[in-house]
Amino acid sequence: MAFSRRSILGAMLACAQLAAAAPNPVAAAHPMITPPPSLDRRALERLEGRDLDFGGYLNSVFSSLGSGVSSFVASGVPQFFNDLPTGTAVESSLGISSSDLDASPTQALNVPPYANWTDQGWNLRIHGNIYKQPNISQDKLNDLANVFLIDTDITDLPEDQQNQARNLTSEIFVVQQDNEQVIIDIINDATVDPNTDSGAISAAGGTQNITMPFNTTEQGDFDSFVVLQNTTGPNGGHLLPGNETDRLQVLDLWVRGAETTGNATAYLVPPTGITIISDIDDILRVTKIYDPKEGLLNSFARPFTPWENMPEIYANWSKSIQNLHFHYLTTTPEQVTKNYMDFIYKTYPLGSFDTRPLNFSDVSATLSIRKFLLQKIFQTFPQRKFILVGDTSNSDIMSDYPEMVKDFPNQVQCIFLRNTSSTDSSDLFPYNTKGFNGIPQNQYMFFHNPNDLTNLDIVNGNCFNSSIVQNVTFQLQGPYGLGSAAGALAPPSWWKSVSWGLGLTLLVAAMST
Repeated sequence: MAFSRRSILGAMLACAQLAAAAPNPVAAAHPMITPPPSLDRRALERLEGRDLDFGGYLNSVFSSLGSGVSSFVASGVPQFFNDLPTGTAVESSLGISSSDLDASPTQALNVPPYANWTDQGWNLRIHGNIYKQPNISQDKLNDLANVFLIDTDITDLPEDQQNQARNLTSEIFVVQQDNEQVIIDIINDATVDPNTDSGAISAAGGTQNITMPFNTTEQGDFDSFVVLQNTTGPNGGHLLPGNETDRLQVLDLWVRGAETTGNATAYLVPPTGITIISDIDDILRVTKIYDPKEGLLNSFARPFTPWENMPEIYANWSKSIQNLHFHYLTTTPEQVTKNYMDFIYKTYPLGSFDTRPLNFSDVSATLSIRKFLLQKIFQTFPQRKFILVGDTSNSDIMSDYPEMVKDFPNQVQCIFLRNTSSTDSSDLFPYNTKGFNGIPQNQYMFFHNPNDLTNLDIVNGNCFNSSIVQNVTFQLQGPYGLGSAAGALAPPSWWKSVSWGLGLTLLVAAMST
C-alpha cells in the first residue's frame, strides 16, 4: 500500500496528538518540616509526555552525518554524561588499591541549598556528595578523556582545553564514600550586594554545627532538611524570622574535613515572593546538546560560554525585583556540576542549586528527576510564585513545566522557553507543545533571543511579548516543516529525507498501537 505525503503528514499529526491522561491536580502543600527524601528512583513517577522515542530512528539518520545520537540526546539529555563510572567501577578501571585510596583526602560536593520558614524556624535542605579523588597520571587521564571525545584526540586540542578535559575527567573518576557521617559548619559571613542580589542580606546570626541525620548513601549522597538554631551573631544579631522579613538571608556552610572543596552558600527564602527556576544548558550557556560532537566539546573541553546576552537579562531582573530568588536546576549528574556552579556564580546572579543524584542514570529516571525536584521546591514554598525558564530541546521541560501549571494552580507566574530550533540549524529534534493547551497565552512564551524577554512586567504576570509570533499548535512541532513555535529556519537540503523518514516512523508507530 502506497502512502501520499499528505497521508503521512496526517498520520504524523494524529500520532502527535495521542496523549496520556493528565495527572490529577494536587493541592499545594503547607510549609512543613520535609522528611528526608528517598533516593530510590523506582518511587518516582515514570517518564511522561514523551509519546514516542525518536532516538533509534534518528540515530540511524545522523550516523551518516558522523554523530552518534541516542535516546538521551533525542530527549535533550547529554548522553556523554550518563552511565558514568562510580565506586568500585572506578577503582577497577584505574587499577588502584584500597590502601592507595585511603591515602587520598576526603572531598565533598556541597550543593548550594535553600531554606524555607516553618513553625519550627528555618528549615534548610543540605545536600551533596562525599568522595575521594584518586591520583591519576596525565597519560591515564588522556586515555580516559579520549573515551568521551568524538573524532578528536585530546592532544589535538589547545592546551587550555586539554587541561579542562583532564580536570573534568578526574572529577568523573572519583570514588564515592558510603556510610560516612557528614558534619556541616555554618557561619554568617557570606558576602552579598543588596543592590544587585535582589536585596539579599548576609544573615546576622545562625552560626552553628550540624550533624546530618543520616550517613551517606551507597553512592555517597547526603540530602536532608534540618532545622537551624537561631544563634547569636558576632554583633548580637539573629536570623530574621521568615514571617517578619521579605529579604533573602545568606549563610556560608562547609563540610567538615573537606574545607577545600566542600563550601557552599545557603539561601534563606521568605514564604512569599518570586523564584526563578532556570535550566542551564542551551538557555544560560551554549551547549548544543542536540549536536553530540559539539555538545561534548562545549561541555568537556571548551570554556563555558554564556548564550548571547542572557546574563544581562538575569542581572536586570536581579537588580530590579526585590526578594527575587534564583534556583538553578540541571539534570547533569553530580560528578560534573562543579564547572556548572563555577560558571553560574561568575556569570549569573547568586542562587541555590539542584543536580541529578548519582543513582538516576537511564533515560526514564533522568527525565523523572526534574519533575521530582520541581515538585519538591513547589511544595516547600507553597505561597511563592515561580518563573520557569528553559528551552525546547529538553523533552522533560516541555512536559514538566506546563504540568506544574496544572498541578500547582496559581503558583506558576511565567514560563519562558527558548526555541532552539528556530535559531540553530543543528537542532533537528521535534518537541511536543500539547501540554500548553489551555494555559493562557500571557502565562508563557516561546522566544528566539534574550532581548525578547525585555520590557515584560513579570512581577505582575505579564509574560508575553506580542511581537513574538508563537505558532503553537499544541502537538508535535519542530524544525523544517513540522511547524516550529516562534518561527523556523529554512531546512538544509538533506532534511527532506529526514522529515519524511520521521513521518514514516510515526505512521508505523501509530498503526501498531
